[in-house]
Formats: sequence, C-alpha cells, structure tokens
Amino acid sequence: MRWRIDLRYDGTGFHGWARQEGLRTVQGTLEESIRVVLRLPDPLTVTCAGRTDTGVHARGQVTHVDVEGAVDPLRLLRGLNGVLPEDVAVTAVTAAPEGFDARFSALARRYVYRLCDDPAGWDPLTRGHVLRVGRPLDVDRMNAAAAGLLGEHDFAAYCKKREGASTVRALLDFSWQRTGVGQLEGTVIADAFCHSMVRALVGSMIPVGDGRRDVEWPGVVLAGKVRDSAVSVLPAHGLTLEEVRYPADDELAARALQARQVRGEVHQRG
Repeated sequence: MRWRIDLRYDGTGFHGWARQEGLRTVQGTLEESIRVVLRLPDPLTVTCAGRTDTGVHARGQVTHVDVEGAVDPLRLLRGLNGVLPEDVAVTAVTAAPEGFDARFSALARRYVYRLCDDPAGWDPLTRGHVLRVGRPLDVDRMNAAAAGLLGEHDFAAYCKKREGASTVRALLDFSWQRTGVGQLEGTVIADAFCHSMVRALVGSMIPVGDGRRDVEWPGVVLAGKVRDSAVSVLPAHGLTLEEVRYPADDELAARALQARQVRGEVHQRG
C-alpha cells in the first residue's frame, strides 16, 4: 500500500534531500527511521515532491512510500517522530489516494526566499533562514522585473543544466512583499523547478532592487537561454519549500502520466 508522508525539516545539517553514501541527507534519515519503526530488514525507498538542495529548508515537503502489509498510520506518525532527529518532523501520515505520486502528481511547488536589507530588522535568531543583503531594496522594481519572467519559458539561463533534461518550466507566480522592517519575502511558484532555478531567479532580483540593473535585465537574461555570470545563485539557507499543490484525487493519475511524458525523469529541485 502507498502511504503519503508530509514533513518539515531544517536543511542546515543536511546534504540535501537525495540519499548519498556517507552523507547525512533527509531521504536517508527518513528511510532509516521508517525501517526502524516498521522493523524492516532493509530501508524502503521514499519519493519526494521536490528534491531540495544542500541547506534548503522545507515546511511543506510531501513524500510517498510503498509498504507491504498492514500499517497503523497513527503509530507510524508517532514512531517516526520518536526516532527522527530534532531537525525533521513528520506532520501527517495518510493512505495515498489511487494514482498518487508525490513527485509526478504535483501541480506546483511554492518556495519562499527570505531577505533582510536593513540592520534594524536583522534577527540573529533567524539567521539560518534569512539572507542579509547590504543595500536597501526597492520592492516595486523587483516585482516589475519578476512579472516579466512569468509564463512558460526555457529557463536554461537560470538553471544548472543536466544532460538530456528539459529546462522548460511554467513560472506561475514570482512576487515580493515586505513583512516587517527590513524583511522581504519572495514567493516563487512553478509547475516544477530545475536545479538551482529558484536561487538564481531570486539572485537576478537583487541587482534590480538595489538599482545596479534595469528592471528589464532579468528578462534579457532569460531570453539569452545561457547562464549569465552576473546572476548570482543565492545561498541555500534563505530558501524554504513551503507547499506542494495537487489536483483532485480523481485527477492524480492523469497528472502523473502527463508529467512523466513531459519531463521524463528530470529532478524537481530548488
């Protein structure tokens, strides 16, 4: 039976999501915890909605795992939170609807990147989740620049390209707002993301916000379809996967089939 497991984690102490021999990863930690709780001889493979990179956090990660035999979801939930380290928490364990695939059934992923551009608003207690920048940023200019990137495009200029993998994505929302003195949040929503795409997109906004680049510049970079050395891929710690969105239960299988056909085995990463 397939089970959906929702979780949160602080990515600071992890080498990303994907299991890697000899390294501490979210996938490896979760798989080993499931093995312990269910008393299995070997770990099961857990599939996630978005393969976060080293240092990226998640508040709304979604996964699935296939388990033979009966499972008490409440016992699994409590058991996992009893053995998982303190930087990971399972928030829900539910029987997955027919056709559900945590990765391919997803319609969109929502990430938020957090910035601080004023010393008066800097909170050392959140330093592991917010990037401090040295110049004041103009949110209106950043929103104008971000709006020019919306829609379906080839985001090769903002991705770390993988051989044979498509870089065409549909950017559904890219917007900025101030949440307090010196505090900004950039929301980025797309059907899927290429490797480092979110941090590169946000990186293109900084020189626009501080006046070093024109509002049109990120769009010019996008049209070039090649990496521009002037676009900084921002540090991972400011980025959090906040939400994964899925269609209605009766549309899950069709969505998964469509996504596989369009993207094959491309990793969805921030």
